[in-house]
Amino acid sequence: MSEKNLSNWESRLVPPDKVLNHIRPGMTVFIGTGPATPRRLIRTLLDVDKHNIRDLELMQLAVLGETILSIDRLNAPNYRLKTFFSGGYVAWDTISTGQVDLIPAYSSEIPEIIRSGRINVDVAFIQITPPNDAGYCSLGLAVDVAKEAMYKASLVVGEVNEAMPFTYGDTFVSIEEFDLLVRADREPITYTPEPVTDVMKKVAANVANEIRDGDCINYSLGPLFEALVPYLSDKKDLGIHSLYFTDAAAELVNSGAVTNNRKFLFRGKSLASYALGTKKLMKWLHKNPLVEFQGIDWVCNSQLIARNPQFVAIYEGRKADLQGRVAFPLRGAVISGPGEGIDFYKAAEASKDGNTIVGMPSRNENGESNILFSIEKYVNQLRLRESIHVLATEYGVAMLKWRPLRERAQAIIDVAHPDDREDLIKKAREKKILYSNQIFVSRSGHLYPAYIAHTKTFKGDKTVRFRAMKPSYEESMRRFFYRCSNETVFYRFFYSVKTMGHDKMQAYVNVDYTKEFSVVGFGGKKGENRIVAEARLVGSDDGKAGEVAFLIDENYQGAGVGSYLMSLLVQEGKKRKLEALYAEVLPENRPMIKVFEKSGLPLKSKLEGGVYHITLSLSG
Repeated sequence: MSEKNLSNWESRLVPPDKVLNHIRPGMTVFIGTGPATPRRLIRTLLDVDKHNIRDLELMQLAVLGETILSIDRLNAPNYRLKTFFSGGYVAWDTISTGQVDLIPAYSSEIPEIIRSGRINVDVAFIQITPPNDAGYCSLGLAVDVAKEAMYKASLVVGEVNEAMPFTYGDTFVSIEEFDLLVRADREPITYTPEPVTDVMKKVAANVANEIRDGDCINYSLGPLFEALVPYLSDKKDLGIHSLYFTDAAAELVNSGAVTNNRKFLFRGKSLASYALGTKKLMKWLHKNPLVEFQGIDWVCNSQLIARNPQFVAIYEGRKADLQGRVAFPLRGAVISGPGEGIDFYKAAEASKDGNTIVGMPSRNENGESNILFSIEKYVNQLRLRESIHVLATEYGVAMLKWRPLRERAQAIIDVAHPDDREDLIKKAREKKILYSNQIFVSRSGHLYPAYIAHTKTFKGDKTVRFRAMKPSYEESMRRFFYRCSNETVFYRFFYSVKTMGHDKMQAYVNVDYTKEFSVVGFGGKKGENRIVAEARLVGSDDGKAGEVAFLIDENYQGAGVGSYLMSLLVQEGKKRKLEALYAEVLPENRPMIKVFEKSGLPLKSKLEGGVYHITLSLSG
C-alpha cells in the first residue's frame, strides 16, 4: 500500500447500511467472537428490514456478548444463529428448541471445518484496530478463526475500532484485505469479573494446593479463576496456555508467578486466542509482548499443548457424580463446552506429569448438592470420567486418576457437603458401588480438620504431603500396612497383625473426629496415593489426655518425619485443651523413644511389664 493510500484509508469508510446492499438472501455471515464482535455492523443488520435481508445464517464461534443474541430476532424468518459452543449467553433451551444450531466439534477442528468448506462463509464481519504505519491492523482481542473466515468469504468487512488494543501474535491483517470499512461507534465488549464467595475461595485454595511450581495451566473466566489469584501468586515459573486471557490471568502475570520460562511453545509468553475482561485489561494488553494471540488451531491443538511439560487443565464444574463425570456451567462462567474441554484434557493426559482438575462448591446457591449419584439428566457434560484426575470442593480434594470406581466414589463422597454424604453413601451401597457394610460416621463430617493440608521436605530430599485421614484412604492405608515389616507393625499394635481386611481397615480410616485425630503422610508423586506415615491421637474417656501412636515406612524413618508428626499431634492436643499426651513404647523401639524425648515437653517415663509408659505434659 502506498503512503498516500495508507494515509487515506479513512476515505474508504462507509455507513453500515451501505454494507447491507451487498448482502443476499441465504448468505452465511461470520461474526467475530466476544470482545471482537463488530457491534455496529450487527446492530445495523438486526435492525433493518430490507428485502435482501432474508434467511441469513449468522455464525459466531461462541456467543459471549449481548449484541447478536436477541432471541426474538433470531426466531424471525430473517436470521438463524449457528455456533460451536454452548454456555455463556447461549442457554441450552435455545439449542434444544431449535432456536440456535449447535455444531458439536473439537475446538481444534473448527479452522479446518471452515478451510475445507464443510461450513460455507459468504461474508465476514471482523473488528480490527486502525492500521499501523505499515498498513497492518491487529485483530485485537479475538483471533479464533478470523483469518480462515476472511479467506473463504467473498465479502470481508472491517469494523475499525480505535479503542481495540493492538495485540501481538498471529493478529496482523492488512487494511487492503478488507472490501469495505466501517467505523465502530462503541468500545469493545467488556466483561466484569463475577463476585467471589467465601466458599469459592476455599475451593480455589484446594485447587491451588494441586498446582506445582513450573506447571503450565489453562486459565478461563469465572469465579474459580478470580479466586485462584492470591493462592497461586507465590508459585514459581507458572505458564499460561489458555483459550481465554482475563484480568485474573494478568494479575497472575503481574504477581511474578507466571514467567512461562518452562514452556515448550512460545517460551516466555502467555498464549491465548481470546481476551475477556475489563477496560483495565485492554489497556494492559495494548502492545504488550508478554501475551501471544494465536488461532484456535494452535491454542486448542492437544498435540501441541502436550509438548508443554506439567500441563494442567483447570475447569470450573457445575455438577459431578460418583463416577467422576462432570457437567460444566451453562451460565455465569464462560465455558466452551466439552469440545474445548476435551482438547485440553487430552493434552493434559499426554503431557509429561500433566494433570486435570475440576473445582466447584459442594452445593449450589439454593443449597442443593452439586455432587449427585448420577448426572445423566444434565447437559453440557464431559462423560469421559477417565479424564478427570482431581475433583476439588471447599471440603478437600478427591484424587481420582486410575482409581477403581469404588475408591473414586468414596473419594468424591469425602468432598461432598457433610450433610449430603449419608444419602450418597446409602445410594452407593444400594447400587453396589460401595461395600454393603460401608461405615459412615455422620458426626465427623463438619469436624474434619481440613487445615491439615501442606507439604514438607525432610532429610534425603524426602517430600511428604500431609492430610487428615479420610474414609477414601482405606486402600492406600491397607497397602501401607502390608508394606510395613512385621517389626514395624508389632511396634505399632503391640501384637502380630497378619491381615487387615476391609472390615478392620474401614473401621480404622473412618475416624470419629469428636474423639480422635489422625494425620497421614503421602510420599512419591502427587496422585500416587502412597501413604508413608500415619500418626493418631485418641482422647481418653475423661477428655483430659490423649494416647498417641505412629506408623512410619521404614524408608522414611530417621528423616525427621516422626518428630514432625509429633509436633502436629502436640498442636492438636493443645487445640483440644488436653492436659497430657501418653504412649506405650517397647524398649527396643529406640527411634520412637527419641521422638518423644525431642518433643521439648516435660516427660515422665515408667518401665512396667516390659513396656515404657510415657507421659508428656501439655499444661506445663
